[in-house]
Amino acid sequence: MEHKPNPVDVHVGKRLRERRSVLGITQEKLGKELGLTFQQVQKYERGANRVGASRLFQLCRILEVAPQYFFDGLSWKKSSPAPGMSDADQVLFNGEKEMTREVMKLVQAFRKIPGEKARQGIIDLAKALAADAKK
Repeated sequence: MEHKPNPVDVHVGKRLRERRSVLGITQEKLGKELGLTFQQVQKYERGANRVGASRLFQLCRILEVAPQYFFDGLSWKKSSPAPGMSDADQVLFNGEKEMTREVMKLVQAFRKIPGEKARQGIIDLAKALAADAKK
């Protein structure tokens, strides 16, 4: 029987991968910082391995985020169990907070732009384009 990862572990792993990517840190480099192999980091990112409290603390320090970052997008409201799922597996996801690949690429490129004035110009352009799209 194949073990299915817990949805919370999958979500935490996805947030880990997103933050690592935004910061431009490879799985190998993160693994080295944690004293792990890159394969172990991959397992965390897939949700195959659960991130324990002490490891979560290390990740927060390395990735410069608060612990809540890893849980953003999860709803803590109890829902009625879906068929075939235990109460422990019931997690509601808020898709609006999930970072897409497009957003990750945009953030990575934005971080490389030198100068506050240039970055502010990009922000102003994005706001103007968004306002035009609403018309």
